Parts: sequence; structure tokens; C-alpha cells
Amino acid sequence: MEHIQTHFSIKDLENFSGIKAHTIRVWEKRYDLLKPDRSDGNQRVYSLHQLQKLLNVKLLYENGFKISKIAKLQEEEIPGRVLEFLGAIGTWTHVIDEFKLAMIKFDQAIFDKSYAILIAELSFRRIFIDIFMPLLEQIGTLWQANSITPAHGHFISSLIHQKLVAQIERNVHIDSPSEDPVYVLYLPYGEIHDLGLLYLHYEIMLRGSKSIYLGQSVPMENLKDIMAVYPQITFISYFTVEPDQGIEGYLEAMQADILHRKNDELWMLGKRCKELDQKKLPRSVRTFDGVLSAVEVIS
Repeated sequence: MEHIQTHFSIKDLENFSGIKAHTIRVWEKRYDLLKPDRSDGNQRVYSLHQLQKLLNVKLLYENGFKISKIAKLQEEEIPGRVLEFLGAIGTWTHVIDEFKLAMIKFDQAIFDKSYAILIAELSFRRIFIDIFMPLLEQIGTLWQANSITPAHGHFISSLIHQKLVAQIERNVHIDSPSEDPVYVLYLPYGEIHDLGLLYLHYEIMLRGSKSIYLGQSVPMENLKDIMAVYPQITFISYFTVEPDQGIEGYLEAMQADILHRKNDELWMLGKRCKELDQKKLPRSVRTFDGVLSAVEVIS
């Protein structure tokens, strides 16, 4: 419990909620919505309870409640009003805030409870695209703003990874005919962030195509073992941090050692792909702006 973050600055509240610090101060002063303590340096310090209250207020405010009306509610009434909106169309994004609270508390039970509500109503595809992807983007922003530690990000990513693997196991198909395209998904050596790639694996399997997931940190030489089995392969990889030799150097090595057969392809995703000159890419190589654009092609 001593590792759970319990105190937050007003900037942290802004980062978590998306509500500007100036607006939070106005709500605090004019409507007495929050009651922060003061640090030794006379800075506002907010408790975890105050953060949770702000996230609930945000939900009501974004669903048509006037802030003056919310301020008149008894504090214990606010969570009840929130529950009235959770199942309504257009309010699922509130679960992102629930997941962030689960992350701050390192509490899997909160995550699982919120996920159970979602999966009872929505497809996993919609949950991943509309909830998990924005959540991961916000977590990245929170980390950059120093509002959370890497441990928070690892915790929530691990829980999403578990749900994704469970969905993949439920959707295993019998092997496709040998003449069908074969997709081989991998991360280059040194790359470990695989949620986006794993989701592509899930989408390919949903379509009944053969997808071979090699996982994280795969040396290029290992791809030759797969080529010895399948005559035509579409390789899919994600480049966020690696490779050390530069993305252009990696691509040159792929062309020389791997992409020498007529019909093999390499699909590339990740921010490192922006370093490539799209006009100079060989026919066997395609880049994508993100997971969703790759999914559209697979469709």
C-alpha cells in the first residue's frame, strides 16, 4: 500500500481528467467542489478521493449537468448519478477514467469489474479501439508529464495484454489452406512493446487467415526458419524504439537477407517508420500510420 500514489498536484488532476487547471480552480473557489490540502510550499495537494470525485464530476458535466447543479449534490450522491450514465450510449469513455484509477491503486479488481461491464455490452474490437487505445495514449501522456511512474504503465498494459490473449485463445481457427497468405508477426530485436502487434494477430485470426506470432525481440536471422516452411509470407513488424542501426539500415538488411523471394512482403508500423522516404520504398514494403490502417487492409 505504501507504493500507491495518494497525493496529486493540480497539474496531475489536469493530466488525469483533461480539465484545465484554471477550470479546476474556478470550480474549487466558486462551487467548493474540491477541498485540497496545502503542501509545505503552500501548493495545492489533492487526495486520491478528490481525484476520483473530479472524474465523476467530469462525467456528469460532459453529459449535460450544469456545474452549479452538480455542486449542490451531496458528495455521496455523485457516484450514484454516475452509475445512471454508465450504461448509456456515448458514456463508455468514462470507463477509461475507471481504468486510470485502477492503475493508480494497482487494483486489478477495479479493472476487471469495469472490463466485465464493457464486454457484456460491446465487442472486444470496440473495447480495444475505443477504450484501450485511447487509454494507452493517455497513459503515455501521463508518463511524459511525470504524473505516473513506469510501474503504472506496466501494470495496466499487462492487464490489457491478459484480456487480449484470452480473446485470441477463444478465436483460434483451424489452419488455413496452404495457398492462403501467411502472416508472420514479430518485433525486431530489442523491441518489447507488443500490444498493437498482438491486436493485429487477433484481427488476422478473426478473418480465418494463418497468423504466426513470434513475439518480442526477434533477431532477423530467425525469420529464415519460417521461410523454410512457407513459400509466401507477409511479415508484419512494429518499430517504436529499435533498431539501433536505424530504420533504413534495418530495411536494407531485410531486403538483402529476407525479402529476396518474389511474393514476400514486409508491413511496417510504428513511429520509426516516419524516418523512411516513402517514395523510395521497394514494392515489397508497406508502411502504415497505425494499427487501424493495417486492419483495413487485412479486411
